[in-house]
Amino acid sequence: MVRSAPLTRLKIRLLVLVPFAALTCSLSPGLAEGNAFTPSLGLASSFGVLAGTAVTCTNGGGTTVVTGDVGEWPGNAFTNSPPCTFSGTTHLGDDVAKQAYMDFINAYNNLLNSPPACDATLTGTLAGEVLLPGVYCVSSEAKTGTLTLDAGTAGASAVWIFLVDGALTGTNFNVVMINGGDPCNVYWRTGLGAAATLTTANFIGTILSGAAITVTATNGTFQGDVFATTAVTLTLTNSTVTACQLGGGQGHGKGHGKCNQGVGNGPENCDPGNSNQGDPSRSNDERGGTPGNPGRKGGNGK
Repeated sequence: MVRSAPLTRLKIRLLVLVPFAALTCSLSPGLAEGNAFTPSLGLASSFGVLAGTAVTCTNGGGTTVVTGDVGEWPGNAFTNSPPCTFSGTTHLGDDVAKQAYMDFINAYNNLLNSPPACDATLTGTLAGEVLLPGVYCVSSEAKTGTLTLDAGTAGASAVWIFLVDGALTGTNFNVVMINGGDPCNVYWRTGLGAAATLTTANFIGTILSGAAITVTATNGTFQGDVFATTAVTLTLTNSTVTACQLGGGQGHGKGHGKCNQGVGNGPENCDPGNSNQGDPSRSNDERGGTPGNPGRKGGNGK
């Protein structure tokens, strides 16, 4: 059961927003300026699809593309038939997938066991809601209609965290964003052992699921990442899944935002510009060294 902060501090705001109660969830002052808490995803942030047991993608026709890397651990079952187009690298049961999966589990457990206090509790379908940045406790009723995320004055730095008390289920559920928000700064966490199922939806945000994730879309879009403790199943017809790592957003420290290359800065496991034939482990500062003495005179990681 997710915990909710007392709403006493919202009373003044509630009085002001009564005429708009049907459209806007009441928020405390200052939330539009952004939320300081952002889940730490570690290596998981470099993946678009991450699962524990299996990944399946079925292309129902049209232009169906999944951008971003795919990872699976401890399982290694990957089914892609008829094939979807994947733009990233696939890691099945290897050490990279293991570390990414463990980082995801750590982030999920933190959001489950020590979540940030909720600024408001949301019930119902979320249809017609307009939400400023904040942390929201969300009931498990099926979602439908259109949810609008308003970045307000925070723009791309605005953060939304949705702590779902149970499963996340959406049918014809559309999430849209206004005022310059970043889809990679939106997080949905399901309850313990609870799945996420989206059908015929246009969705924004990274899902951290305590069970399986199933996305079925026709002429739809999904902007964010899908992380599941068990299986991820994508059934897509002329639809796209755009992972944060390639979506241009700053959320999760993505878009290689943490590629701080330079001897002495420490490893980031990335290689912008492909400076070492695509091997991040041997790129620039990945092999250590000190300023003025990089220890790589021969290049190529030597």
